[in-house]
Amino acid sequence: MAEEPGLNLVFSKKVRTFANVNEIEDDGPLSFFIRVMTKEQIIQTIGPAVQQRGCFLVEVTVSTANDIEIVIEKEDGIVDWDDCAAIDKVMHEAFDQDVEDYALTVSSAGLDRPFKVLRQFQKAIGTQVDVKFKGGKRIVATLTSADEKAIGLKYTALEAVEGKKKKEKVEHEDVCPLSEINSVTPYIEFK
Repeated sequence: MAEEPGLNLVFSKKVRTFANVNEIEDDGPLSFFIRVMTKEQIIQTIGPAVQQRGCFLVEVTVSTANDIEIVIEKEDGIVDWDDCAAIDKVMHEAFDQDVEDYALTVSSAGLDRPFKVLRQFQKAIGTQVDVKFKGGKRIVATLTSADEKAIGLKYTALEAVEGKKKKEKVEHEDVCPLSEINSVTPYIEFK
């Protein structure tokens, strides 16, 4: 089928609608069928509630099957069930799940997920992180600084020292460009 200018095909599990978007009024009878949630609409909708909970947004993903995942992190402390439930409530009030036909997951960033936004790096300054570099190198270090382009790391490495047979611990304090890093996660030590 050839696509014509202004002709949109909107799919959902319940409805298949053809409509010329230019001919439909915002509150017209077909506007119900052509509403499509975007990542930007979701962010705009939940933004105030995320801030009210003392959290910040890490990531919003929307799959082609309309599976929505919202990941938040707390400015101070940890995300709890009430934080996730409050964001879930805002989403369900703003977007009718039966009409929009979506599945929703609201969660914390978790200890096993790599940092995605600058605020996560800044929150972790002074803590131990697991850094995986492009090329395979991996270190555990204390995060000392973070900005949009690089992170500061302080760590100890066993290295060969000239004139000695045994490797010795050498202190390093480096600034590493984010472009050279695959991932940074909180370091979890089990004792």
